[in-house]
Amino acid sequence: MRSDIEFEGHGGVILRGWLYLPDGATASSPVAGVVMAHGFSATKEMALDAYASAFCAGGLAVLVYDHRGFGASDGEPRQVINPWTQARDYRYAIGWLAARPEVNRDRIGIWGSSFSGGAALVLGAIDDRVRAVVANVPFAGLDADYSDVALVDAKFSALREALCDLSGAGPADSMAPPMGPLAVVNEPGAPASIRVFLSQPESSEWFLDVGRRPGSGWQNEVWLRAAFGTEPAFDPGVAVSHLRAPTLFVIATHDTVASTAVAVAAFDRSPEPKHLEMVEGHHFTPYAGDALEQVARAALAFYLSTL
Repeated sequence: MRSDIEFEGHGGVILRGWLYLPDGATASSPVAGVVMAHGFSATKEMALDAYASAFCAGGLAVLVYDHRGFGASDGEPRQVINPWTQARDYRYAIGWLAARPEVNRDRIGIWGSSFSGGAALVLGAIDDRVRAVVANVPFAGLDADYSDVALVDAKFSALREALCDLSGAGPADSMAPPMGPLAVVNEPGAPASIRVFLSQPESSEWFLDVGRRPGSGWQNEVWLRAAFGTEPAFDPGVAVSHLRAPTLFVIATHDTVASTAVAVAAFDRSPEPKHLEMVEGHHFTPYAGDALEQVARAALAFYLSTL
């Protein structure tokens, strides 16, 4: 059902993950596929196996992988988050899964959570191979004013051009000194001088529990490169109105990490066909228990109806 795999991302960097194949998936009977990646600094071991298993049990092939520089994947320097680079590697992952003989290349969906939920929204607007998008508690925008349609269109065009820039001069290939180090979350006993990216108590509770379990590979340290303050900005908020594929937004009712209000506004601006699954709780609620089961059922039903 699950096997360890590796494939090349941009520049030949080896990305590692898991491939789930349902019973009956063969070259003569290919199935729909889903590509999954985690959010800010998290690794595939941090709840993605539960989602992927549920999707596979429902008949989908699933590729789950770690971003470059994180978890099991190669990439230097380690622990550096560049959303442009991560989104570009997502496209390599889509290509790798689509090339599998057991997978129908015309029935590929993507799943992203939190920070990578923003990447999924961007790719759903840019990559024609994407036929369904699940954005789980997504970073859905910069809390900006998106009412000027012409300005949003211009910003989206600039974002698309920058993401597709293969010249080596685009933001995905930035060699600017990264900002950091930053702690991902507050940790008991850490010096007060340590800068923290996610200061919410629920962030510390989840990462220091799930991330510290044996085998997760998570580290409480990151650097940021071309993540914020770039021109153009990596802003999923300008992409949502250009989505080309059916999209499921999973939004937590009390999300202070990826703002509930920003995500709901993004859903409202997105075109049909679209679906909304509200989860009672905070940003990390969908990663365990009844909420995970709720979201997995909703996402599976969405994929089966759209792919």
